[in-house]
Amino acid sequence: MDDTSPANAEQAALWNGHAGSAWVRTQAVLDAMFQPLEARLSDAVRAVGARRVLDVGCGTGRTTLAVARQLGPMGQCLGVDISAPMIEAAKARAAREVLPSARFVCADVQGHAFEPAAFDTVISRLGVMFFDDPVRAFANLRRAATDGAALRCIAWRGGADNPFMTTAERAAAPLLPGLPPRLPNAPGQFAFADRARVAGILEASGWGEVDIQPFEVECAFSATALADYFTRLGPVGLVLQEVDAATRAQVVETLHAAFAPYVQGDDVRFAAACWMIAARAPGRERGHV
Repeated sequence: MDDTSPANAEQAALWNGHAGSAWVRTQAVLDAMFQPLEARLSDAVRAVGARRVLDVGCGTGRTTLAVARQLGPMGQCLGVDISAPMIEAAKARAAREVLPSARFVCADVQGHAFEPAAFDTVISRLGVMFFDDPVRAFANLRRAATDGAALRCIAWRGGADNPFMTTAERAAAPLLPGLPPRLPNAPGQFAFADRARVAGILEASGWGEVDIQPFEVECAFSATALADYFTRLGPVGLVLQEVDAATRAQVVETLHAAFAPYVQGDDVRFAAACWMIAARAPGRERGHV
């Protein structure tokens, strides 16, 4: 991995350790779960007439590959992520599909030396909430974008709007006193919950025409994968690596009961409450860099 700033070392360690490996192992579950969000971004790319796309926080590459297929051989989509395990998985997927228009790089977006003015569209599916210095990150993305480039990112709204996403930690908290607290505005899943804060970040980093709209969409994945989901991912998945077998068994039983309301037949279904974040790169003659 390259270009990881010392200030972002905590996120680098997380996503190159357990979290990154867990996302690779549960790749199929997450692909199914977030397919509706991928579809939203694909529609946005089509609507702006994109040709050269940068996918931020691309993970194992599902959205990057979908956009590359949509653009065809005359376009290009570069996926970037701080997680080496996920980037390796993404490269393997691209090789299997033989998609030369999709490329991947492992880097910290906050400091990576992208080619200046190389992309006409910047997108992200749930990948922009993990910067310890988001103004620096989005300023760097502005430098990588052409004048007039479109920014289209999907981010989670708050935890209160997404009860499914906090079910595991709420139910497991009495059994796992070591669960880390979710700190407002800290890097993580709900870092972009505050719409006004997100707008301020974008404006301070040189983006204009900022428009942040809420939306909800139903997501689903196979009920057979539920235990993998809640034992591997998120704060609970992290802490479960350190507990004894008896505690783990008790947590698993508790969480199966907690998630029961979301199980509908063969599927787990829930509403994802997100922001669609849109902005445009103004001309540098207006003072933006």
